[in-house]
Amino acid sequence: MIRETILLAGGLGTRLRSAVPDLPKCMAPVAGRPFLAHLIDHCLQQGVESFIFSLGYKHESIQNFLADEYPSLESKNLIEKQPLGTGGAVKAACTLAQGKQVLIMNGDTLFDADLAALCRFHRDNRSVSTLALKPMKDSDRYGVVEIDDQGRIQQFRGKNWYAESLINGGVYALNTEEFLSLPLPDKFSFEKDYLEKYSSSRRFFGFVQEKYFIDIGVPEDFQKAQIELPLHYD
Repeated sequence: MIRETILLAGGLGTRLRSAVPDLPKCMAPVAGRPFLAHLIDHCLQQGVESFIFSLGYKHESIQNFLADEYPSLESKNLIEKQPLGTGGAVKAACTLAQGKQVLIMNGDTLFDADLAALCRFHRDNRSVSTLALKPMKDSDRYGVVEIDDQGRIQQFRGKNWYAESLINGGVYALNTEEFLSLPLPDKFSFEKDYLEKYSSSRRFFGFVQEKYFIDIGVPEDFQKAQIELPLHYD
């Protein structure tokens, strides 16, 4: 089990601004608590012990929340002075990681994936990057990940309507040494410039999990989370 996770919480959250105008996206209140609290608790319950928070927009509110609500949490904060993109944020955070393997999670999605099982799959396949994949039906909001019978990633496909598909659930296991050895810029997209670019030449795998998934990045799903999260964790 990988005990350290990078939590990407530096986004501007422009699509959610109409519902939550004055907060970073991960601090949006869901069922009476900041969404970030649900993510942290999910990780702690599954055995994660330390966190690297990649912060940017209105980072002070996140830092204050962590100090007040999780004073004993083993954590480090990385503050983006300018937006680095998801890839730049991961790259900078990986330099702070303690081990050779790290978990990564998006700060605006909660995928109730089995992290221990994901880590075993990552290790057993000697994977460089393993994505937790969520099966979806009748969806046009997300791109699609195609894998072979062993779970090795074959292709990424763009947003379109799919009757059935596997989507990137925003949870990853990553070999930090291999990742940092690549000639990556300081600002880039983790999805486009790393996963899609290197999937044909690196050992990238997808681990399918039929688990609860919510993405609060748009107002309608933010409202949906208010109802679903309490029911899911009741």
